[in-house]
Amino acid sequence: MKNENTKFKLTSNFKINILGIKVFQIQATASFGLIKEGDLGGWVEKENNLSSSGNAEVSGNAEVSGNAWVSGNAEVYGDARVSGNAEVSGNARVKITKEYMTISSLGDFPRTITITKSNKKVVSGCFIGTVKEFEIEVNKKYSAGSDYHLAIDFIKKWLEL
Repeated sequence: MKNENTKFKLTSNFKINILGIKVFQIQATASFGLIKEGDLGGWVEKENNLSSSGNAEVSGNAEVSGNAWVSGNAEVYGDARVSGNAEVSGNARVKITKEYMTISSLGDFPRTITITKSNKKVVSGCFIGTVKEFEIEVNKKYSAGSDYHLAIDFIKKWLEL
């Protein structure tokens, strides 16, 4: 199916993302909102990932690939990557910076964990401490294999611990 997008086109700039998928940078073909014709944007796998409907925005070094969708007023920016069968919609925002990361909706209570890279601290609810201290507290409250344990494994990799 031919893409009917009138706002963006694929450029010849490409790279291979962390999943091994070749993605292309997009360029605005018209001015709209804060976007000016010729502005470079995020990265997509193929032209069919582009849509002229809705207000979804992918910018910076963000990547959307595979069967992933970004729609509605959703934003994907910074160095964020949305891939596989993921869907980002509504007023959602996905952002990854080099300084901090958040992981949301974990456990029985919808908690958010915030991790800072510069001081390697974890904040979750009323807890503030190191990854090791966080892991000790999680081990006291949750059995192995919980969402929190998976998050700790991811945090350790992200912080290169």
